[in-house]
Amino acid sequence: MGFILFIMLNYKNIKVLLDDRYEKFNQPAFIPNDPIVIPHGFTQKQDIEIAGFFAAILAWGQRVTIINKCRDLLSRMDNAPAEFIKNHQEKDLQNLLGFKHRTFIDTDLLYLIYFMQTFYQQHDTLEDAFTNSGTITDQKQRLEYFYNLVFSLLEAPQRTRKHISTPARKSACKRINMYLRWMVRQDDKGVDFGIWKTIKPADLICPCDVHVDRVARKLGLITRPQTDWQTAAELTHQLKQFDPEDPVKYDFALFGLGIEEKF
Repeated sequence: MGFILFIMLNYKNIKVLLDDRYEKFNQPAFIPNDPIVIPHGFTQKQDIEIAGFFAAILAWGQRVTIINKCRDLLSRMDNAPAEFIKNHQEKDLQNLLGFKHRTFIDTDLLYLIYFMQTFYQQHDTLEDAFTNSGTITDQKQRLEYFYNLVFSLLEAPQRTRKHISTPARKSACKRINMYLRWMVRQDDKGVDFGIWKTIKPADLICPCDVHVDRVARKLGLITRPQTDWQTAAELTHQLKQFDPEDPVKYDFALFGLGIEEKF
C-alpha cells in the first residue's frame, strides 16, 4: 500500500492503513528486536511479569542496548527472577551492585527488588499491584495506585521515583502502559502475553513514545500540543473508533510506521 498525504486521509483510509500495518508488525518476527524479547525468555507467569517489568522500566534508548542491559540484569538473578526476588539472601544482592542503565542505578534496582519481595509475600501476581486485587477499575487510578504502592515503603529512595511514571504528574506513562499491553493483550500472534485477566484490553491506554506520537499527529489522531497523560488518553479514544475492544493493538502499527518505515 502506498502512502497518501496524511492531510487527505479520512477515517476509513486511516483504519485501513493501521489495520494493514498492525497485521504486518504484530508477528513473531517483531519479538527478537524489541524489549518484549526479555519476558519471552520465560514460561512461568511470575517470571514473565517480573522480567517484563524490568524490561519495560529499562526501555529507554536504543533497543539493542536495552535488550543487552536486561539480559545482564537477569543473569545477575541467575535467570530465575521470581525465585531470586522471593528467596534471595542478603549476600545474593552483591550480584546486583554496579548495575547501571543510563540514570537507573543499583540503588533503584535494590529498592525495586525489595518492594517486589515484600509484595510477593502477600500476592501471587503483580497485576494486584495495579488493581488492588480487582477493586480498582479505572485505568488512570490503577497507574496512580501502582505508583503510590511501590513507594509506600519507608525505605523508598526519592531518586527512584523518576523511573516509574504516574498520571498524577501528568506523565504519558509510556513504559508502564507498554508493560500493561504486554501483560494484558492476547491474540493468535503470540507477541503480547495476555497472562493478566482482571485488566481488559479495552481498558488499556496506548503507549505514547516519540515514534507513536509523531505518526499519530501526522494522521490527525492527536491534537493536544504537548505529550502527557491527556494526550495518551486522546490517542486511545481515537483508536477505539477503529477497535473499541482492543484499541492498543494499533501501537504495533504506529510504532512500526515510525521506526521501520520512517513515516
